[in-house]
Amino acid sequence: MSFWRKIAGLAVRNLDEAECATCPPGLPGEDPAFTTAVTALGAKLAKADGEADSGEYAAFAEVFQPDAASQGNIRRLYQLARQTTRGFESYARRLAKRYRGCPQLQEDVLDGLFYVATSDGAVTADELAYLERVSQLFGQSPLTFRRLKATHLGFDREDPYAVLGVVHDAPEAEVRRAWKAQLAEAHPDRARARGLPAEFIEVAEAKAAAINAAFDTVMRERRAMQLPGAA
Repeated sequence: MSFWRKIAGLAVRNLDEAECATCPPGLPGEDPAFTTAVTALGAKLAKADGEADSGEYAAFAEVFQPDAASQGNIRRLYQLARQTTRGFESYARRLAKRYRGCPQLQEDVLDGLFYVATSDGAVTADELAYLERVSQLFGQSPLTFRRLKATHLGFDREDPYAVLGVVHDAPEAEVRRAWKAQLAEAHPDRARARGLPAEFIEVAEAKAAAINAAFDTVMRERRAMQLPGAA
C-alpha cells in the first residue's frame, strides 16, 4: 500500500479526487501543511500504545512513502512528534479544516493510520481510541470508522453488518436488499418445501431470526445517529 504514490497518481487534473474548490491548490503530497499533519499523526499514533520504537517509523514510511528529497525532514519531524501524543487533535483539526471538501482524502489518511497501527500485529485499546478520535475530528460518520476498522481488524463478533454481509456505511437501500436476500435464502418455508427434517427447519428459523435481529439493530443504530446530539 502506498499513500503518497496514490496521491501522486492523481496528477491528471480531470481525475483528481483530492482537488476541490475549497481545498488548497495542487496535490496534497506537495502541501507542507498536509505532510506535517500526516507525519505528526502517524508519529503520535506510534506513542499511543505507550511505547514508540524505531521500527514503527519503518511501518509509517512503508505506507506513506515520503519522496527521497523530503525523507530526512519527515523523519526528523516524526522523531520529534512521537515523544508524546499531546497535540494530535490539533493536527487532525488542521487537516480536517484545510481539506474539508475532500472526504475521500481524509479517509485515505485514516486508512493509512490503521495500516500503521496494525503493522506490529496488535492494536491496543489506546490506539483504537486514538484512531476513532481522529475519525471524529475529520467529521467522519461512525459507520465509516467501523468499516475501516473491520477492513483492517475484521468484523467484531456478532457484528450485525457481518450477519447481513454489507459494509458499515452501505446505503440503506443496499442494506435492505441484503436483508431481504438473506432472509429469502434462510426462510424456514424453503426448508419445509424441500421436505427437510424438523432439525433443519429449526436451524433455518434460528438463522432467519438472527438476520431479522441484525437488520433491526442496524436500522435502530442508524436512526439513533440521525437524532440531534447523536454520535
